Amino acid sequence: MAFDGTWKVDRSENYDKFMEKMGVNAVKRKLAAHDNLKLIISQEGNKFTVKESSTFRNAEIVFELGVTFNYSLADGTELSGTWSLEGDKLVGKFKRVDNGNELHAVREITGGEMVQTYMYEGVEAKRIFKKQ
Repeated sequence: MAFDGTWKVDRSENYDKFMEKMGVNAVKRKLAAHDNLKLIISQEGNKFTVKESSTFRNAEIVFELGVTFNYSLADGTELSGTWSLEGDKLVGKFKRVDNGNELHAVREITGGEMVQTYMYEGVEAKRIFKKQ
């Protein structure tokens, strides 16, 4: 599928403001700006496996479209929610376990890049990945 492959973060837009809104402290935000995040995505039918590797951690997330699962962000924030496929976009709808606030994420392929857009409490950020 279109998302399959190895993707390395190339640049970010408004990511610091997004992390600040999420409650990430200044030191972690500075480090996260240079996390060298790499995602290895594979899809089999409705099942996705995403292997994350960065300066901070290595993690493997397995999810099925439309099925609720729990996930921890690199800063320890716990989320619960789902990914769905809407046209060519992977759309994530999550709630923070600690405060119930919603976090939305969209992954889409645009011009050969994977653009991951986040929206939390009115703040939008993007991380743009290049295929390796």
